[in-house]
Amino acid sequence: MRESYSRVPPTSSQGRAVDLTGFLLAWRTTTLPDREVVDGLVHPGHVGPSPALAAVLAQWPGNYYWSDEPDGRHLILTRPLARRRERWAPHILLFLATLYTITFAGAVLAGGIPYSGPLAFFTSGHPGYPGFLHAWSTGLPFSLSLIAILLSHEMGHYVVARYYQLDVSLPYFIPLPIPSFIGTMGAFIRLRTIVSDRRQLLDIGVAGPIAGFVVALPLLILGLTLSHAGAPEEGLRGLVVYFGGAPQIPLGDSLVSLVLRRLLLGHATTIDVHPVAFAGWVGMFVTMLNLLPMGQLDGGHILYARLPRWHQRVAFAFWLLIVALGSLWSGWYLWGGLVLLLSRGRLGHPPVLDVQRPLPASRRVLAWAALLLFIITFAPAPFRL
Repeated sequence: MRESYSRVPPTSSQGRAVDLTGFLLAWRTTTLPDREVVDGLVHPGHVGPSPALAAVLAQWPGNYYWSDEPDGRHLILTRPLARRRERWAPHILLFLATLYTITFAGAVLAGGIPYSGPLAFFTSGHPGYPGFLHAWSTGLPFSLSLIAILLSHEMGHYVVARYYQLDVSLPYFIPLPIPSFIGTMGAFIRLRTIVSDRRQLLDIGVAGPIAGFVVALPLLILGLTLSHAGAPEEGLRGLVVYFGGAPQIPLGDSLVSLVLRRLLLGHATTIDVHPVAFAGWVGMFVTMLNLLPMGQLDGGHILYARLPRWHQRVAFAFWLLIVALGSLWSGWYLWGGLVLLLSRGRLGHPPVLDVQRPLPASRRVLAWAALLLFIITFAPAPFRL
């Protein structure tokens, strides 16, 4: 791929508003539907960059960064082309529908709406239900906390992708009116273009989990301070979600939740989890699931960015691990099947535009940070049902 550099001067047809050719020994231009990517080998006299190059780069109508490679220092420049016009209506409607279903779930958790069985949403989750507005609003502490975590996670991906001038959709939220006690299946964004290199892929992949964790952690701490010791019951230990006057959902611990509950609530045998704490716990759970190094999950992006040749083997090993963990929580079987379905049975990862471009040392450190985040949020048995 490195042999494809050209030494021809730019022309107006290449569409560059800023002339950088005087600073480059060679360059390669790739035109994609959403952007133009220029990989330029910089003259040794300007790799500082020189004041002259810095002045020209200040006028570049897009994004750029440096890449230290065996043949010298490169500039990777991206110039946006036509941007797809986003249709806001589906995103807003899905967001509002998800907020509605999460708030209903929160109202059940808070006791504002009695849980009457699997069809509770359809029998009680409508404005015709007596005292509905007041009852429904009791779920807002849970729903606003959880929606903030999910939105932060997806906007982490979105903002970084837009920084790199990539064609990416706004978040799609997924409402879940059937009884999940969470009210949603999460959210996702669509990346509608190929990523330029592994640096971009890692930055986009890690931004979501970090952003979501940064919001989930204080909410979990706040929620645990609002929680209290529950009545001891045989077979119940640790974090338990109560509703309907009885313990209903025993929660498994990650390192984060274990340390925080010991610090904030001592050695209480059973803890009646406040809805805000449950939202924070779900945020940790979502972070952990997304950081699994498989397929096109966030962890899969990070793994491919760090070790592209090992991606398939490591992904398969982790897939076997979560299937084995199905003996602790049956939901792992569902998650393993879903990942396999979305990856079309291959657990692989689509290529980036230039896989040979080396990953900077700072991004290797970031990959280790993502691994640490996965370890501290990992719960082998998230729900002890």
